[in-house]
Amino acid sequence: MEGGYLAVARLRKPHGLKGEVVAWPLTDEPDTVLAAGRLLTPIDEAGSPIGAPVVVERSRPYQRQWLLKFEGVGDRPTLEGWHQRVFGVPQSELRPPSEDELYIHEIPGSRVVVGDREIGVATELMEIPGGNRLLVVDVAGREVFVPFRKPLVRRIDRATRTIEVDPPEGLLEL
Repeated sequence: MEGGYLAVARLRKPHGLKGEVVAWPLTDEPDTVLAAGRLLTPIDEAGSPIGAPVVVERSRPYQRQWLLKFEGVGDRPTLEGWHQRVFGVPQSELRPPSEDELYIHEIPGSRVVVGDREIGVATELMEIPGGNRLLVVDVAGREVFVPFRKPLVRRIDRATRTIEVDPPEGLLEL
């Protein structure tokens, strides 16, 4: 992914009549990454550009999401056509993750452990209503969903792509 684009926002739906769109931030720093003047590019799942970039004219927090207004884009039909479209920025423009963080695209294929025992492999990070996320883990051919938050996620080791979880008793047997 070196030199490629990383997803920073997923557009939800138009908001109001002034050309704003509701966006779900895919970054821990939305106030910086989604700031006015930022160039955002529509990307595919592989992080490759699939359309012309747009410039953020203004942005502001809105509940757990963000409202974005793009320069030169003000009509509702265009914004409705961008429903669920992912926008990214070049990886070189973002703060690199620390050793205890992973980019979202690094989660699939990561080892998932409880203590020092490997229980499976992460397949994705799923968004659920309420702004929460579930770590989807393949445990011996079946999917197990672990809330992706502390204290259930104890440690992330980027160097070894390992996610240590501390699930409540019985969660892995569901």
